[in-house]
Amino acid sequence: MNRSATTDRTQPHRIRIFDTTLRDGEQSPGFTMSAPQKIAFAHALEDLGVDVIEAGFPNSSPADFGAVQSIAREVRGASIAALARCHPADIEACARALDGAAAPRIHAFISTSPLHRQHKLNMSRGQVIEHAVMGVELARRHVDDVEFSAEDAFRTEREFLVEIFDAAIQAGARTLNVPDTVGYATPAEIRALFEYLRANVKGADGVVFSAHCHDDLGLAVANSLAAIEGGARQVECTINGIGERAGNAALEELAMAMKVRGGWYGADTGIDTRKLLQTSRLLSRITGIQVQRNKAIVGLNAFAHESGIHQHGMLKNRDTYEIMRPQDVGWADSQLVLGRHSGRAAVADRLRQLGYVLEDEQLDQVIAGAKALTQTQHVINDGDLQRLVEGEQHGPGWRISALSLTDYGQRTRAHVDLSDPDGRHVMQSAEGEGPVAALFAALAQATGVDFVLESYEVHSMGIGRDARGEANLGGRIDGEAMAGQGTSRDVLEASAIAWLDVANRVLRMRLAPPRVEAA
Repeated sequence: MNRSATTDRTQPHRIRIFDTTLRDGEQSPGFTMSAPQKIAFAHALEDLGVDVIEAGFPNSSPADFGAVQSIAREVRGASIAALARCHPADIEACARALDGAAAPRIHAFISTSPLHRQHKLNMSRGQVIEHAVMGVELARRHVDDVEFSAEDAFRTEREFLVEIFDAAIQAGARTLNVPDTVGYATPAEIRALFEYLRANVKGADGVVFSAHCHDDLGLAVANSLAAIEGGARQVECTINGIGERAGNAALEELAMAMKVRGGWYGADTGIDTRKLLQTSRLLSRITGIQVQRNKAIVGLNAFAHESGIHQHGMLKNRDTYEIMRPQDVGWADSQLVLGRHSGRAAVADRLRQLGYVLEDEQLDQVIAGAKALTQTQHVINDGDLQRLVEGEQHGPGWRISALSLTDYGQRTRAHVDLSDPDGRHVMQSAEGEGPVAALFAALAQATGVDFVLESYEVHSMGIGRDARGEANLGGRIDGEAMAGQGTSRDVLEASAIAWLDVANRVLRMRLAPPRVEAA
């Protein structure tokens, strides 16, 4: 593939990140947020370093107006954009909502494709241009920063796009957005379209061209990067790629593509990539929707390796199977997951980290035992390995005897009855916002283990009467990454077992023999 003539890679271009999680993302099914949640997330985006936060569509509802107004007044480290159709009422609502913003932007749009002109707007080309000019001019009376979007631009005639963009620039638009509204484009087509527009729109050098790509064919990120190659200097995206239908381009993937492949794209951003994971997880906590395990950058498997061949390569040189460092996006480190596909080298390495240097025969016995465990559980954790090495010489550890939950309106009280490592009964109660929070608080108080939870997943194993719940926890104790797993017919009991799995890991680490360093 020939390098782009459009992109000068000797001087990296600063790409503006326009985040529309709170507008395009939030309006998709399952991702609705309250006003306080929107404000909290806007502050997280500000900390992340996005250039523009599209806070909402003020004229769509009083709630959206109020959220945009609050964000505009509170968030000072990014431009705050509000969406409007090219209708006077929409634009006036944006102006009122943005009053007091440090850097307000009105984002005015109108459909331009033949399909939309005929079936949605019932307008001629000339009428669409008239509305676009009216909208941009009215917006410029209120703010200096106006973005104009040609909705369904990719399916619009090229010469008409040039005509309406010429008119928008004359009316005062500073950013021209080219949406692939239905996610139909391919990367080669998107790049060619941006190159055509930059070559033919009058005044193209005085405005910023922006890409807004949807993921209906799974190409939103690829198309956004192709737009950058074609001359786009702003990309519109969302955290975790949420958005209408199949979603939008994922901010975390775009930011890391430009960071890792900066030499190719000749581009960089102002994103603090070390905060990508925490921002992704904040969105998941707010919406209750987790990203899939294999999601690029922020999925649980993004830096996890189970294949024996891959694990062996990682132990020799991590560059064999990783193109970026997990710390660059907020993870503590890569994870060699011990499971049914793991090999001898990975098991031996993990045992060395736990302080065990075994003879070949002993190692073979532990590996055989670990393989047997994978028939009933997905992952082999440190506690499993230590039990295989030591048997039960340190006692059974923490065990749960009983648990109960009582709801009090918005709060829940959990009571746990445990057996400690010496076999004594320990009872503890605690409250929290929901059953899981209350349960984990009670376990923390009972065991004295300060476990900072970062991830929590529950899923079903088996079918019908044989179905069991499996809980997986991830987090930190004194900054060190820890994980726990538990299974039970009851999901909350599985969660408690997983939490105690972490506590027992801490116990065994304290009792383990001193680590033997290699000579």
